[in-house]
Amino acid sequence: MQTIVKFFHNVAEEMRKVRWPHRNELFKYTITVITTVIFFIIFFTLIDLGITQIIELIP
Repeated sequence: MQTIVKFFHNVAEEMRKVRWPHRNELFKYTITVITTVIFFIIFFTLIDLGITQIIELIP
């Protein structure tokens, strides 16, 4: 039981050391993630459509 209490005590200590992002940083990170996800969606959709077209050409 003592080890569990020590574990959660250590977790609480580490969480106090965390530097949380400010509102502006969080906004920039969110926009970066959304832009990256949209880019990969478009990229892989185009790759999939291209491969589909190539496969349809094969008799």
